[in-house]
Amino acid sequence: MAAKAAAKVSATALVVLAVVALCAYGLDQFSKYLVVMNLSEGEVVPVLGGVLQLQFVRNPGAAFSIASGMTWIFTIIASAVIVFIVWFARRIRSLAWAVVFGLLLGGVLGNLTDRYFREPGFAVGHVIDFLSTPWLIPAIYNIADICIISSMVLFMILTIRGVGLDGTRIVHAKPKERSEPVDDAVRDAPTDRSASNTAVS
Repeated sequence: MAAKAAAKVSATALVVLAVVALCAYGLDQFSKYLVVMNLSEGEVVPVLGGVLQLQFVRNPGAAFSIASGMTWIFTIIASAVIVFIVWFARRIRSLAWAVVFGLLLGGVLGNLTDRYFREPGFAVGHVIDFLSTPWLIPAIYNIADICIISSMVLFMILTIRGVGLDGTRIVHAKPKERSEPVDDAVRDAPTDRSASNTAVS
């Protein structure tokens, strides 16, 4: 019975992981399609004044335009991350952890698709970035980057709370205070004060 329950939970976690990954990936690619079709490269469109702007750029580096010029290295790393997540997914029993790895998988896969299939060429393509919040982050990013960062935040929260991959929470028990046994002879012995009073009388 326990084995069947564990298998059911595992299957549910895998489904959640896949759905979250597909939603993240689909939203990322659809948003990039709209940007490419409707904006010119370098164009800035205010959405909420200085709070949120759309700015179409092609990023050869990592998330938030880090380390430009090393595209092929990030392509290899992203491919390895996806292989690891697919291999590791069978160990996940927790729905919360399924969301974490689903967001990570969808985000990495979204940017990796750009690297493989966008200009200037296979495996060295530039990632489409278009979200700008100058007051918060001095960089331009996309939906995939948001999914990746969100997965990292959830990862830290679950780790701090001690939630395992199986959904159980690790609680560290406080050590109990040890009470030393009192010897009968010591307990019945008179104190120094009572002994001195006896001597005086």
